[in-house]
Amino acid sequence: MSEVTDMIIDEASQNMKKAIKHLEVELSRIRAGKANPQILDGITVVYYDNPTPLGQVANISTPDAKTITVQPWEKSMLQDIERAIIAANIGLNPQNDGEIIRLYLPPLTEERRKELVKRVNAEGEQAKVSVRSIRRDAMETIKKEQKDGLSEDEAKDTEGLIQGLTDKHIEQIDQHCKDKDKEIMTI
Repeated sequence: MSEVTDMIIDEASQNMKKAIKHLEVELSRIRAGKANPQILDGITVVYYDNPTPLGQVANISTPDAKTITVQPWEKSMLQDIERAIIAANIGLNPQNDGEIIRLYLPPLTEERRKELVKRVNAEGEQAKVSVRSIRRDAMETIKKEQKDGLSEDEAKDTEGLIQGLTDKHIEQIDQHCKDKDKEIMTI
């Protein structure tokens, strides 16, 4: 293998790993019946005229499997946090007692579980598309390098390695989705 092909393989591998990491983050945001503070990731609150992540203006914890508590550093933020949670449309109604905001996770209905499984599968499909796109880009780069003097044998070998990487990452995506599906459908 030459430096060029090693670089192509490394770049493709790094990008595929990023696609897997992104999938893991997205799957962690899908609630599966038990309280997880990551459900609130991505919610921002206006704090001194700046959009700020919720985790930077409040302490988020899970006292039990069905409850998430949000305790702001400043009590004046309670209303803003409550509005931000409602606006995020995550399917939870905040309960504000003047000190702390509680989010109670209702038990998932069969219908809701099926919707969540569809969402998991859509996220998995999106990750697969990303991985395939990375493979396509790597294959195009190999073809360009072949025109610039890369031997045909080395190009074929590199393409085989790229395909192997792609297959491995697609399997990982399938496994992540299968695990999340099982987690969601477990009552």
